[in-house]
Amino acid sequence: MSSGADEDRDDAGNLPIFSNTIDPTTQDEMDIDPTAPPVFPPVIFGTSSHSEPLSAAHPLLAFQPHDNQDPHALFYADDHDSAYDSASLLGDDTDTLASFITDYRYENGRRYHSFRDGAYWGPNDDRQNELVDLAHHMYLITLDGNLHLAPIADGVKGNVHEILDIGTGTGIWAIDMADEYPCARVTGTDLSPIQPDFVPPNCSFEIDDVTLEWTFPDDRFDFIHIRELFGCIPDWDFFLQQAWRCLKPGGWVEIVEHSVWPVSEDGDVPANHFYNTWGRTVEGLGERWGKTFCIWRQSREKVIAAGFTDVVERRFKWPIGGWSADPKMRELGMWNQLRMMDGVEGFMLRILTGPGGMSVQTAQAFLGRMKDELRNPKNQGFQGGHAFYLDGSVVYGRKPL
Repeated sequence: MSSGADEDRDDAGNLPIFSNTIDPTTQDEMDIDPTAPPVFPPVIFGTSSHSEPLSAAHPLLAFQPHDNQDPHALFYADDHDSAYDSASLLGDDTDTLASFITDYRYENGRRYHSFRDGAYWGPNDDRQNELVDLAHHMYLITLDGNLHLAPIADGVKGNVHEILDIGTGTGIWAIDMADEYPCARVTGTDLSPIQPDFVPPNCSFEIDDVTLEWTFPDDRFDFIHIRELFGCIPDWDFFLQQAWRCLKPGGWVEIVEHSVWPVSEDGDVPANHFYNTWGRTVEGLGERWGKTFCIWRQSREKVIAAGFTDVVERRFKWPIGGWSADPKMRELGMWNQLRMMDGVEGFMLRILTGPGGMSVQTAQAFLGRMKDELRNPKNQGFQGGHAFYLDGSVVYGRKPL
């Protein structure tokens, strides 16, 4: 698959260097201080596949902030596409509701969820789902084969009765957890109904938006699992209040997240290195969108602030490429490089063309530059270069008895 960057190369075959400020109306890269924080366009929130600015009536641009509008409502669809408009779905039969949820939106060759359209940045097509399952494999390696680190039910599996997996994706963690805890009922929630039909009898899935008030009863769950919700939650404090309410006294919550900004093992990286441009762009767009990508380093303090006790944080690293001499880290690095190479488009295309204000062509060129850096042996510690990795954290805490 072409990255879309080839047509942007110059006569020497080089890709353009992207600054941390991009004007989406001219698509010119501006020569500014690369150490400065990114600055994004104030009005244009997306462009069409034909590089023309989208009108305010376009479903992708239903967010034009004003005094009475939720600042976290980016990308929500217009009245013809939203499940939350004045024409309620109440009274419609189940088939109508099911067809609405599976009437996916297609943008720039990728498939996205339709329920709460635009609330999540990632596609839900087969290409993306394979990467979700790959990430599950990487987490198993990282946690030495464990599905979680929290000591739920004090290690007695028969004492675990209710487990909730937030943002379950393909459902792979929930399915494995149902096999691991056959006496427990495992519920996975997601915006997309992409989970398999054949699952363990103690595993089920629900379509839900967990950024809203949860409908689960108080004190229901023994364990709530949260993984890779970076860039998804507008208010983590409110989100964790819901988790607190729905956990039984003595129940555990666990948050597993990683950074989006590659950093070097030696720390001596020029400020204008493209990985720094990438990190500033992604984190900056997350803040602009109102959904942080930095939760991996904020989880511990937020879990403590929510009232949980016995809070533990475990940090981990995912190398980018097979540069590590440690066999486990080398395997993780090779998988991580593959996941990033195949996943940067799904990860960033909607964000770059939405709150980033880029045209599809400019966004694809930006993503193409990232792929070139991922291939560059100098970014894996070879040829006198730097060895890069992504930081990550596992944070778990207990609701007091």
